[in-house]
Amino acid sequence: MSAKIDFSTLNLMDALDLAILIEAEAHERYKFFAEQIGPRHELNAASIFETMAINEEKHGQQLSVRRQELFGSKPMRVNKTAIFDVEAPEFGAPQWNMSPLKAFKMALSSEEKAYWFYDEALKYVKDSAVQKLFIELRDEETEHVRMVKDAIESLPPGSDKDLEDVDEDS
Repeated sequence: MSAKIDFSTLNLMDALDLAILIEAEAHERYKFFAEQIGPRHELNAASIFETMAINEEKHGQQLSVRRQELFGSKPMRVNKTAIFDVEAPEFGAPQWNMSPLKAFKMALSSEEKAYWFYDEALKYVKDSAVQKLFIELRDEETEHVRMVKDAIESLPPGSDKDLEDVDEDS
C-alpha cells in the first residue's frame, strides 16, 4: 500500500486518475520489457509482455474515456509518484532468456498486486462513488488474474524451460 495516497480524501475524479496512472505505468513497463527482451518466436516472454502491454493500454483507454465523460478536461490533482509499482512488474524482474511460464507468472503477480491495491484501498475510501469504482477495478483485476491463470494452464509442454544461451556459430 502506498503511503503517498490518502484514500479517505479521494473524490471520483482522483480515483479515476489514479487508476489511469496505474494502467499507464503497467503498460509502459510491459512495453519496456518486451523491447528489452526482443521477439524470438511466437510464444516467448517478449510476446507475453507485449500482450500484457496491449491489455493495460486498453484498460487505461476505457478509464480515460470514462473520466473524460464525467470530468471533461479538468486537470489531474494526483501524479504518478503516488502509484509507483502498484501493478507494474518490478524493473529488474525480466531476464532475456526467461521461459513463457516465468513471464506469465510475472504477469500474474502484477495482476494480483493490483487486486490487493484496490482491495486494501477500499478500507480507507470514504466516498461511495470511489468505493464503487474501486470495487469494480478490483473485480476486473480478479478477471485479469483468471485470464493469466487460464493462459498458464494452456501453455504447451516445455514452456517452463528458459531459453538456452546458444552460440549459433558453433
